[in-house]
Amino acid sequence: MPLRLYNTLTKQTEPFVPIEPNRVTFYSCGPTVYDFAHIGNFRSFLAADLLRRWLESPLCERADGSGGNGGGGYQVTQVMNITDVGHMTDDDTPDGAGEDKMEAARARLLESKKSGKLPPGASESLDPNDPYGIANFYADAFLEDARTLGMKVVDDAVARPELMPRPTRVIAQMLEMILDLVDKDHAYVALDGVAYFATQSFPPYGKLSGNTLEDLRSGAGGRVSAETQQIKQHPADFMLWKPDPAHLMRWDPPQELAHKPELAAKVRELGLKEGYPGWHLECSVMARDVLGDEIDLHSGGEDNIFPHHECEIAQSCCATGRNHFARYWFHPRFLQVEGAKMSKSKGNFFTLRDLTAKGFSPAAIRLELIKTHYRANANFTEQGLKDSARMITRLRDFLSRADASTEPGAPNKNAAAAFARSMDDDLNIAGAIGTINSWINDTPTPTHADGVLLRTFDAVLGVVELPDIESSVEEDPEAGKIEDLLRRRTKARASKDWAAADEIRDQLDAMSVVVEDSPDGPKWTRKVQL
Repeated sequence: MPLRLYNTLTKQTEPFVPIEPNRVTFYSCGPTVYDFAHIGNFRSFLAADLLRRWLESPLCERADGSGGNGGGGYQVTQVMNITDVGHMTDDDTPDGAGEDKMEAARARLLESKKSGKLPPGASESLDPNDPYGIANFYADAFLEDARTLGMKVVDDAVARPELMPRPTRVIAQMLEMILDLVDKDHAYVALDGVAYFATQSFPPYGKLSGNTLEDLRSGAGGRVSAETQQIKQHPADFMLWKPDPAHLMRWDPPQELAHKPELAAKVRELGLKEGYPGWHLECSVMARDVLGDEIDLHSGGEDNIFPHHECEIAQSCCATGRNHFARYWFHPRFLQVEGAKMSKSKGNFFTLRDLTAKGFSPAAIRLELIKTHYRANANFTEQGLKDSARMITRLRDFLSRADASTEPGAPNKNAAAAFARSMDDDLNIAGAIGTINSWINDTPTPTHADGVLLRTFDAVLGVVELPDIESSVEEDPEAGKIEDLLRRRTKARASKDWAAADEIRDQLDAMSVVVEDSPDGPKWTRKVQL
C-alpha cells in the first residue's frame, strides 16, 4: 500500500502521489539563526527527517505501484533554509512588526559579553555588532546539533551547499520576484515605500489556514496599525520589501541588481529604497531557486501555517502561474515538556546541548522527539527519555547478537510488511515501533537476516547507529570522592559489613550516582534528569 499522508491544504489524508514517479522534491522551513535551536524546533525538523527517511526506504512502495517487496523508495531532494535575515519577533503579523530577531540576538550577546558569560562555543572574537558573525555562529551551532541528531539534509549539504540556502545570499533573486509580481499586478509599492503583496489579486488566499480576506479585514485592528491599514490596499496585504535605515542587515536594490541594468532601472523607478526582504518572500525564492516552480512537499511547524506558508503559496503561485506551490503540506504539532509549554521562566526550556550536558544521549533524544505521531501534541518527559534510552539499548543488543550470529536466516516478511503498513498510514510511528518490539520479543535468537532487517527499520528511525557523545568520568568534579566511596563500599561488602555498605550506597544515591556491579568491579554513572 503506498503512503497516505495528511495534507494541510486539503484537510484530509490522501494518497501521496509525487509529480515525477520516482522523485520527490521537499522543502522544509528551517531555523532562524539568532539563538540555539530548542527541542521544540527539532521536533518539527525531525518529523520532516522521518518523513524523508520513510520516502527513501526500500519498504516504501511508490505511488505507481512499483517497488513493492522491499524494492521501493523514492529519490528525495530535500532543501532546508537557514533564515539569517528578515524574521521579526511578531511572526503573526504581515508587516514585519516587532523587533528584528538579529537585533534581539545582538542585545543578548552584548549583555553576555558584559557579564563575561558568552554562549557555549562562542569565542571572545564574536562581535555582537556584526550580524553576519552572529548568524554564522548560530548557523554553525545548528548544523552541529542537527548532525548530532542525524538529520540527513545536513549531510547532503556538505556536497551540495545549495540544499541549505540562506536568504542573505539570494537578495537579487528576491528583488527579481518582487518586480515580476509588480508587473503582473500582484504587488505594489505603497506611500510608505514598502512593497506589498496584493492579497485580493489571489482569490485562493486563505485556503491553507482557513482564513478569508473578510475575516482578516474584520480582525485587522489587532494585527495591523491604523496608519498602515490606510496605506495598504487591504489589511491582509503583506510585506515583500521594507526600507529601514535602522535594520541591522539591509541592501540597496539598484546595487544588488547592478548586473542586470534593466532591472536596476525598474527598482529605481518603483522607488525601492535600501532595506530588507520579507520573511515569507525568502522561502518562495529559495524553494524555487533549487527545486523549481512546483514542488511535492513543504514542511514546517504548525505555527508556520499562517501567515508564513499562506503567504508563500500566494507569492509563488502568482510568480509562476502554477495552481500549486507545493502539492502536500506537512505540519507537525507543538511540543510540551512535562505537560507544560516550554518556558525559560518555568525551567523547562531545553536545547539539545542542555540535554546532552545532563547525560541524555542524542539517540534517546531523537527517539523521544519522533515517537509521538506528528499530528499530536508531544509531551517530552524525563521518563520518556529514559524509556527511549532503554529501547535503544535493547535494539543495539539485538543488532549485536544478530551480527555475531553464524545463521544466515531468512527475512521476516511479516514484520517488514507490518512496519510498512504503519508508516504508510500517515507515518504511524507508534505502530511501527510496536511492530519492532513484537518482532524482537518473538526472536530470542536473531540471525544475520534479522540484523539486516533491523538496519532497514533503523534507516527510518535513525537511532540505533547514531553516535553517542562521549563523556569522561574524570571530568566530573566529584569523581575522586565517588571513587573513594566505591572503594570503601567494595571493602565493606567483602568483609560483609552490610550496614556500612548500605550507608555508602545511600550517600552515593544522594549524590545522584547510579552504581552497576560487574565482574570487573563497580561502575558508576550520574543519574540524568530534566
